[in-house]
Amino acid sequence: MSPPKVELHLHLEGAAPPAFIRGLAKEKHVDIGGIFDEAGNYRYRDFWDFLKVYEAATSVLTSPEDFARLTRAVLEESAASGVIYSECFLSPDFCGGRDVGAWREYLHAIREAADEAERRDGITLRGIVTPIRHFGPEKARETALCAADTAGDWLVGFGLGGDEKIGKPKDFLWSFDCAREAGLRLTCHAGEWGGPESVRDAIDDLGVERIGHGVRAIEDLALVDRIAEQGIVLETCPGSNIALGIYPNWRAHPIEKLIERGVRVTVSTDDPPFFHTTMAREYDRLAEAFGWDDGMFRDIAETSARAAFCTEETRGKILKKLEKADA
Repeated sequence: MSPPKVELHLHLEGAAPPAFIRGLAKEKHVDIGGIFDEAGNYRYRDFWDFLKVYEAATSVLTSPEDFARLTRAVLEESAASGVIYSECFLSPDFCGGRDVGAWREYLHAIREAADEAERRDGITLRGIVTPIRHFGPEKARETALCAADTAGDWLVGFGLGGDEKIGKPKDFLWSFDCAREAGLRLTCHAGEWGGPESVRDAIDDLGVERIGHGVRAIEDLALVDRIAEQGIVLETCPGSNIALGIYPNWRAHPIEKLIERGVRVTVSTDDPPFFHTTMAREYDRLAEAFGWDDGMFRDIAETSARAAFCTEETRGKILKKLEKADA
């Protein structure tokens, strides 16, 4: 039986199974055939092409009901991999065009589908609102207002995704301050395509407690030590980094070096069907590459549960499930 897993870095739209998107496009008579290869998988050349394919796939998701169906499909796949708790990135850009009223309708549909999955498969989902970096700081402000309006025990965090090469974290300070004041916990994609300086900027300028990816901090050991000392958590996604060519293979990935230097590290899939991965596959490949045993994966699941942005009550339930599986 697959050990219970906790995933903190998952893009809801990016987790859409290709067959689901193809089926939806067919229902709506929309031609997006160019984004799939002959085997029916997503096709892209590099990270920037991946962003275009991602947005093309997302373009067929046009109603709250579409997002409810997407949520059901994604959580079914996650539960099959042994995931018991997941945090997913949601973008009001794709859910009602950053209009607060429309965003509330989309969020309601996603939550209902998540509650249904929890009753059926025992998987708990929480949301992190994420502006799209390459859409610019002004749109991010509108996204932050949507997040602040719906912050609570289900919508628990605020982040920043998209093209790291565009703009600086401090350009989004207003949005992060707005989210912080609304009680949302903060994360930010950095140290994936940007080097160590992008991680430092996210910590210094935005005051985040988690970093999405963050692996290129390894290029600056003083920064790695600082991350460890401050208890900042890295949401690493090894399969994603390898699929996109940041590292040539699993052995070359810095996850083990980061752990050895005391960094709190979690494991996630990012956009699993794009990178031909699942949480079960991530665990298998890490075990193969580094010889990790069940104890190591238990530690990672517990680190992830403690780093989750959920309420203490929810965290207690997740930790209890992990302990029970361990007994």
